[in-house]
Amino acid sequence: MTNELSYRSSKPVAIWLLIGVGMIIIQIILGGITRLTGSGLSITEWNVVTGTLPPLNDHQWIAEFEKYKQTPQYNLLNFDFNLKDFKFIFFWEWFHRFWARLIGVVFAVPFLLFLFQKKFKPEMVKPMIILFLLGALQGVIGWIMVASGLTGDAIYVKPTRLALHFIFALGLLSYTFWFALELIIPKEKLVSNSFSTEGAGQMNLVTGSNMAGKSTFIKSVGTAVFLAHIGMGVPAQQMKLTFFDGLLSNINVVDNIAKGESYFYNEVQRIKSTINKISDGKKWLILIDELFKGTNVQDAMKCSSTVIEGLLKMKNSLFILSTHLYEIGEELKKYPNIDFKYFETSVINDQLHFSYHLKDGISNDRLGYLILKKEGVVEMLEKL
Repeated sequence: MTNELSYRSSKPVAIWLLIGVGMIIIQIILGGITRLTGSGLSITEWNVVTGTLPPLNDHQWIAEFEKYKQTPQYNLLNFDFNLKDFKFIFFWEWFHRFWARLIGVVFAVPFLLFLFQKKFKPEMVKPMIILFLLGALQGVIGWIMVASGLTGDAIYVKPTRLALHFIFALGLLSYTFWFALELIIPKEKLVSNSFSTEGAGQMNLVTGSNMAGKSTFIKSVGTAVFLAHIGMGVPAQQMKLTFFDGLLSNINVVDNIAKGESYFYNEVQRIKSTINKISDGKKWLILIDELFKGTNVQDAMKCSSTVIEGLLKMKNSLFILSTHLYEIGEELKKYPNIDFKYFETSVINDQLHFSYHLKDGISNDRLGYLILKKEGVVEMLEKL
């Protein structure tokens, strides 16, 4: 009950933060448009209050245009601009700054409201301070970036400062989203797993019942590897990995009625495409979720075994596969370079309980009939 009350009291704060996340994403997009249209130096002053509104009459527009004419960008690059051209680039820079101000209002007003209502718990204070410091720092870096293009012979802002501005924007976005998730998902519901391929085989075969955690695990590994390769933080206490030349995933395959392509056909095409790509001798991470669900069990077992045995020939790559076909595990045990993992599902008082803990071995759960019976379908059929 206490955890439920805690969740409810944190939910408005989390929603507020998620609204901020959406607005920051829009702000990053607007920043990209501003750079692509060359609009970033059209406003030469930073007036927090008076700069909220754009010029409202011809006199104000001419005054702003005259200020722009003093910049190196105008004199060296846009010397042929007329007032109409200037209004175009002015709009994007003004809207970019206006949206930043709006983000500040959306953060500040609810913050004061929540503060008055005592919605903030002690553990929220430190992340909140960091959040506001990141937001303020982002504004300062933004002006320092713009200022770098207003002096000397600069026709654009300095690339290093532009990159720093973008990196801090991503940092602010990530931190705000993480903070919101911390409030939405209670810590006691989080399940962590240790996973290592060191000393193991080149292939990890993951089994388990539906909803046991196979797909989530594969997606989590792929996300962590991708984030690590682009230099971002990863959702792990510790992570050590080798460099991969590429990452491929066979997840969420669908059929295509318009093209007359079945689910199984598209599964085969995805595998075919994967083999073509990874046959270049480079080091790949391959993620495959639920091999061959689109055909009968016997056919799926034969196809899965054939594909797995073939992929084992590619020594340079690492494979993580999930399957609901537990039976193929026994015949694949003869390969020393396959590591078997599974997610266990237990039945307590006719209720399914998922631990989401990754274990060594092969699952042997058979839960389909139990669910059919539990939902009363068996009894309904017996009464027909």
